[in-house]
Parts: sequence; C-alpha cells; structure tokens
Amino acid sequence: NLIKNTTVHWQFAGLVLGFVGWIMTASISGVNDWRIWYVDNQTVITGGLAWVGVWRVCFNSHILDSAEICKSISLTDSFTPPEIAAAQVLCMVAVGVGVLAILVAGYAVRNAIFGVNNRHVRLTFVMACSLFWLTAVCSLVPVFWNMNSVLTNLTIDFPPDFYLPSTPVKQEVGSGIGIGIGSGCLLLTQFLKIFDCLKKTSISEDPKPNRISKYSIFK
Repeated sequence: NLIKNTTVHWQFAGLVLGFVGWIMTASISGVNDWRIWYVDNQTVITGGLAWVGVWRVCFNSHILDSAEICKSISLTDSFTPPEIAAAQVLCMVAVGVGVLAILVAGYAVRNAIFGVNNRHVRLTFVMACSLFWLTAVCSLVPVFWNMNSVLTNLTIDFPPDFYLPSTPVKQEVGSGIGIGIGSGCLLLTQFLKIFDCLKKTSISEDPKPNRISKYSIFK
C-alpha cells in the first residue's frame, strides 16, 4: 500500500508539472515585453523605452492621452514581421494542444490508478507524451525566433501612428521570452520523463492493480 500511495503521488505530481507548463505557455502571448526597445525619441516616448509583444506594442508617454499607450499588432498588418506572426499562430496552437495533452495525461493517470489494462495505459501515456512534445515545440519555436531577432537587432517597419522608429538604438530580451523558455523546458521535462518511463516499463498482461506502479511518470 505504501508503494502504491507513493506511485499515485508521483503520477499526480507529473500531471501538475505539465499543467504548470501549460499555464505558462498560455500566458506568454499576453505578455507585452517579449522585446524591449530603446529609442532616441523621448519627446513622445517617456524614457525612450518601449515594449514589443506578440499582440501589441506599449510605451509610457506624458504628452499623449493616457500614461500608457498601446498599439495592437495584427496578423494581417503589412508591417508585422514573420517571427511575431508565427508567435501569434503557434502560441494559440500550443494552448490548444496543451489542453489535449493534459486531458490525455490525466486520463492515463486515472487508468493507471484504477489498474486498467496495461497496454491501454501505455498507449495513453504515449499519446500524452507526443502531445506534450508538440506543445513544447509550438511554444519554443516562436520564442527562440524572436530571441534571435532581438540579439541581431532586426527592424520592424512600424506605421507612423506607433511613434516608433523601424530600428531601435538597441534591443533586449524581455520577460515574455524568458517565460516561454521556462514553459517549454517544463513541457519537455514532462515529455522526457514519460518517454524514459515507457522505455523502462516491461509490459505485462497481469491486470492486477498492484502492478500499476510500473506506470509512474517519475519512476
């Protein structure tokens, strides 16, 4: 019983890890500061500091209508660079695939706890493993693409009403990219743990519930 209870705890911990990674993935598209821009124009932009996110650009201003000005970036805008357009699409895909991954992983853990057929449990874990891997890829591709754009100081041809030049004085990596890397690492860790468990597991036709310890995500 002690071994069984410990197994259940590790299975639940693995599910929580995947859920936390998905929460971080879902949050990164709403973070404004994927890229931090420093510009010369401090007349309109207070401190010459602007934040470029996936869906909007924001900066503080003491001469415009409000203290914080935000301009939206649409997928269909002609000035939207490919790395931001890719982030808009892939982050949404990652959220959807992540939901499926959590549901399938939760179902797999439930089946393992109640001692459902061994092969069925293994197949469900394989599906969860694949979905977590796909979620991580959809999250990390736009994150690293945008980070490369920051490090190489790539330009964005903003329209005049954004009050931003096409080329900043310099750019820095913002917290959105950091959160994206963290979420991708959590999801990949979940994937690797499940994959490692599947490699070590020897399939048995014995349906007895006391064999479910073989399906611990973090064995």
